[in-house]
Amino acid sequence: MTEITPQIVAEHGFTPDEYDRVVASMGRVPNMLELGIFSVMWSEHCSYKSSRIHLAKLPTKGPHVICGPGENAGVIDIGDGDAAIFKMESHNHPSFIEPYQGAATGVGGILRDVFTMGARPVANMNALRFGEIDAPKMKHLIKGVVAGIGGYGNCVGVPTVGGETNFHKAYNGNIIVNAMTVGIAKQNKIFYSAAAGIGNPVVYVGSKTGRDGIHGATMASAEFDDESEDKRPTVQVGDPFTEKLLIEACLELMASDAIVAIQDMGAAGLTSSSVEMASKGGVGLRLDLDKVPVREERMTPYEMMLSESQERMLMVLKPGREAFAEAIFRKWELDFAVIGEVVEGGNLTLMFHGEKVGDIPLAPLADAAPKYDRPWVPTPKRAPLTDVPESADIAADLLTLMACPDLASKRWIWEQYDHMVGADTVQRPGGDAAVVRVHGTTKALAITTDCTPRYCFADPVEGGRQAVAEAWRNLISVGAQPLAITDCMNFGAPTRPEIMGQFVGCIEGMAEACTALDFPVVSGNVSLYNETNGVGILPTPAIGGVGVIADYDRQMTLGFKQPGQAIYVLGEADGDHLGQSLWLRECQGREDGPPPPVDLAAERRAGDFIARMIADGAVTAVHDVADGGVLVAVAEMALASGIGASLDPMSTGAAFGEGQGRYVVTVQAGLTFLETPVPMRRIGQTDGDALAVGDAGLSLAALRAAHEGALPALLKGEI
Repeated sequence: MTEITPQIVAEHGFTPDEYDRVVASMGRVPNMLELGIFSVMWSEHCSYKSSRIHLAKLPTKGPHVICGPGENAGVIDIGDGDAAIFKMESHNHPSFIEPYQGAATGVGGILRDVFTMGARPVANMNALRFGEIDAPKMKHLIKGVVAGIGGYGNCVGVPTVGGETNFHKAYNGNIIVNAMTVGIAKQNKIFYSAAAGIGNPVVYVGSKTGRDGIHGATMASAEFDDESEDKRPTVQVGDPFTEKLLIEACLELMASDAIVAIQDMGAAGLTSSSVEMASKGGVGLRLDLDKVPVREERMTPYEMMLSESQERMLMVLKPGREAFAEAIFRKWELDFAVIGEVVEGGNLTLMFHGEKVGDIPLAPLADAAPKYDRPWVPTPKRAPLTDVPESADIAADLLTLMACPDLASKRWIWEQYDHMVGADTVQRPGGDAAVVRVHGTTKALAITTDCTPRYCFADPVEGGRQAVAEAWRNLISVGAQPLAITDCMNFGAPTRPEIMGQFVGCIEGMAEACTALDFPVVSGNVSLYNETNGVGILPTPAIGGVGVIADYDRQMTLGFKQPGQAIYVLGEADGDHLGQSLWLRECQGREDGPPPPVDLAAERRAGDFIARMIADGAVTAVHDVADGGVLVAVAEMALASGIGASLDPMSTGAAFGEGQGRYVVTVQAGLTFLETPVPMRRIGQTDGDALAVGDAGLSLAALRAAHEGALPALLKGEI
């Protein structure tokens, strides 16, 4: 028997105080298997020990919420007895170590979170953050991540319909890979994970267990250093073809009455799935590890319990339904094994070769895991900008912005994704939000992912507000009713008070925006320790928003519809705000000033007015104003349609300011607005094959060449 030394304790990610708590909760010194189980369950990735007290501040209830945080994914009512089930999760650390498999298994994991609740996945999204393209390894990381997302999603047959990709030097040492899946189910056929029924069989299905991914959750809960390449064995290996079989087998079994509870084996594998199912149900589990299907010889109980091999599920079945369920999984050429049973008491009991090798009380593994109120300090407020010059050439600056990595066309990325498989995608990547119809109905789901990390770094509270507000705005822009969000909270080390202050501030801003916009949080994920050698990422609270369109034939798009239509800017905000703007960064080489403030009441008024205008047919194109300001928004609308625009002369602030809560809309010729609840200012009209601002202008051909050619040119070669 291995002696538990201080070095072994430290290698498992425990502080001395945490290890003392383990011993106290066990009433004895744990063995290596038990220590490993505590290690993954008490990791930041699984326990949220640094974030739980702050996550509780987020609003999670609303008229459309069926199931909020705490299950595998969130569930919302989309009408007619239908439900949308969705979640976003991180796979940052694995993707930095092994980009293809890290990103691919991130997609596979989030798919399982959704279909384990009874939903057929209908759309994948992502939110990606990379470093400077010329930074060491970055081209390799970008190409590997994009290939991994496409490789898995394309093979499994779920369309990847959109997302966002940004670049900043703060991600040079730690990229961000967040994956989101949305599925559709009937409200009366939703499955949950709480185990129940003493004596009911516990069943393992899917792929065999190997040694890949052992201690993946612990690795994801630590910062990187120069030796991080050594952690490559903790990255899982995915098989999308097996996942497709697993989806179909699970949904077939779910059509019966055989399942009591079901849970995917994600982070921490068999450990987390068994602990979560038992603790939620208030029961114990006894597992016979001899019966676990394995693909490698002489696997130990420690390896079986901590492996993060992919494409595996754990179920509790009704008694007597084992043969029925097994026939389904054998038909789909998947492993099936009864590996234990639900028992009385509150322990996880593990047997191997007839001996008891582990016996752990469940309470301290789950609800009684450590919960920290870590010290934090607020982010200092930025001084207002006082010395911003006027643009020397607005047209040249627009060309610079449209070709910068953040704003350049992401066609090179999304063309590697099959965004049309399933034939339900009705608005492709490149718009404000993806739109996917609910098969067999007139309804559609609108989906977006949003965050502006540079705002969050400058002012976390405003940045948190803006991330939620922009997601809401993007859904409004396509004609959807925003219903709920999922989040993926990507931050540095919570042990540093300034980083914890960023987290607390972003949560505060998000909570305010969710409340003001009736846009609750129904699921999410926290990823901390995103830093290398003490250098952290920008705070990145990525928001995944979902809304519903009652009739997808009435959806709105951003492309101009015809020449001769008036172009208006709608919204109350000070549009000239240049602090933290992309123009300031890309054209002036500065990242200073405060971010634009978010007036949530004004945001609500503008969004509600846009929604009414879309419903009434008063507007022909809508696009929210975001990165780059009004002129970039108009350029994107022109490029989407091939129709140019003639605009009135603009100051630098009017052209490139990033004041929030604003939209660019076009209206039919001759339609005027005498009184509106939100200010509207006419700035020009659709016209020709160029974008003209006063006497300055650019042909759409030149604009398109710069916009669509930039990313492929920057990614040539590989380091």
